[in-house]
Amino acid sequence: MTARIAVLIGSTRPTRICADIAGWTRDVLSQDSALSYQLLDLAEVDLPFLDEPRMPALGHYQHEHTRAWSRTVRVFDGFLFVFPQYNWGYPGVLKNAMDFLYEEWKGRPATFLCYGNHGGSAAAEPFQRVLRGLHMTVLDTHVEAVIGPSDIDADWQLIDAAATLDPVRGQLADIDSQFRDALGGSMGQRLR
Repeated sequence: MTARIAVLIGSTRPTRICADIAGWTRDVLSQDSALSYQLLDLAEVDLPFLDEPRMPALGHYQHEHTRAWSRTVRVFDGFLFVFPQYNWGYPGVLKNAMDFLYEEWKGRPATFLCYGNHGGSAAAEPFQRVLRGLHMTVLDTHVEAVIGPSDIDADWQLIDAAATLDPVRGQLADIDSQFRDALGGSMGQRLR
C-alpha cells in the first residue's frame, strides 16, 4: 500500500489562494515521490465550531460530523498543512478542525507550508506548538513562502503560482524525504 499524505487546505475564505498553493504543492511533491499526496479541503469538510461535549482525547464523539472528520483523518498516514498567516497567527478554521480530534493526529508525521507578506513566520511558531501538543511527529523542514502584493491580481488571486512558489521547491523535496523517513519501518523500506 502506498502511504497517503494529506495536503490540507487550511483556509476557507471565499477569495483564498490557499487551494492554488496547496494544489501546486501537491503537484510538485507528487512528481518524483513514492508517496501519494492528496488534497484535503477544510471548505469541503465544513465543520461547525467545536460542539463536542467531551474532550476529544476520550474518543467519544456525539456528532456525526465529528465521526466523519475522524474517518477522513484516519485514512492519511501524514499531513502537510497549507495555510496563510492571518493577523500574526493561523486561521481559526484550521485550529477548530484540529481541536475536534486527538488520537487521530497522534504520532502522524506532519509539517506545513505557511505564507504571507513576510512568509508566515508569526503563524509558524504557534502552529508548531499545536502539532507538538497533539503529539504529532513534526518534521524538521517546513516552508514559509513570501507572497507579496505584486504576486496577487486585482481579484486577490495568484498571478503565477509556479513562479511565486518556485523558490521553495527544494524545501518540498526535503519534506518528501522526511515523510518517507518518518513513516519508517516496512513502509519506509518499500518507499525507498
